[in-house]
Amino acid sequence: MNGRERLLTAMDGGTPDRVPRALSFHRVDLGKLAPPDQYRDDLTDVQFINFGDAPADEELRRLVRAHPADTRLGTAAQAAGYARWRYHPETPDRRNPLARATSLEELRSFPFPDAGAPPDVDGMASQVREVHSQGLAAGGSLPHLGGELFEPAWRLRGLENFLLDLIERADWAHFLLDRLTEMACVKAEALARAGVDVLALGDDVGMPRTMIVGPAHWRQFFRPRMAAIIEAARAAKPDVRVVYHSDGYYEPIIGDLIEIGVNAINPIQPEHMDGAHIRRRFGRRVALWGTVGHQSTFARATPDDIRREVALRVQTLGRGGLILCPAYDIGWPDIPWANIAAFLEAAETHGR
Repeated sequence: MNGRERLLTAMDGGTPDRVPRALSFHRVDLGKLAPPDQYRDDLTDVQFINFGDAPADEELRRLVRAHPADTRLGTAAQAAGYARWRYHPETPDRRNPLARATSLEELRSFPFPDAGAPPDVDGMASQVREVHSQGLAAGGSLPHLGGELFEPAWRLRGLENFLLDLIERADWAHFLLDRLTEMACVKAEALARAGVDVLALGDDVGMPRTMIVGPAHWRQFFRPRMAAIIEAARAAKPDVRVVYHSDGYYEPIIGDLIEIGVNAINPIQPEHMDGAHIRRRFGRRVALWGTVGHQSTFARATPDDIRREVALRVQTLGRGGLILCPAYDIGWPDIPWANIAAFLEAAETHGR
């Protein structure tokens, strides 16, 4: 099997020749992570493409190119995305651009970043062909403000305001979420038309031990809209697989995610959700993408610690329907390459 076949088999709940491995659920620049003499295209079984940019996006990226990575503000690319939405987390009075809205009309008048050229489907298709030529699966993530629905809504309105919208101003919440859904459907369809194998969607709706939004409200406000995004992609490419991301605890909605067509969930952080329990409960109806490492594992653990954890995950979760991947972002410069290499090597050794 090549990497693409391996990953798609796992996402369908099957058992490939080796457990596939990834380093994230979005694009990771392997050339920056690995020393030049150790870089190879086959370190993972999937690579995520860049979403086609409009001219305004490149201008924003130019403006923030000198912005250093920051654990609170993110990378330069994230800062450019924030700027498109007039969201400035570094400036308290500009942090949530719709926080002071006093009417639904003020929400309607907000300049959502939806203007400009349509998505560059041809350019993305060229990226997909390049990934496929390496025998890898091609993934795609939507450009967004932290997530597809919940995260951009609360970043625009402020978390407390938006949670109150869900309870006291449902028409405000419905308007904002409908607008975000329309934008996401266009972009998801574009990625599917470009030929990606995996569409990555998600929102951080979980936190330690519970969900930020209760399951009932999630089903009322978010489930039908996430289903619409998936339907838009599958109308263009019926066999596109979907991975859904949320940090923290979100087990109460996993069954819903399966019902609306999600193939895999990410990242199953071990301190917040028990992957073995989820496997027993749902079997291989949903693939598990992640599972390896607690918040500080890749920065502070030894390579041998990481090898032991990879072996434990394969032993307790089985080789079918599993994509081994760090459960936390490893893109920061304080992650030793020796630990990343240990993860990749252990996935190769124990995944067979």
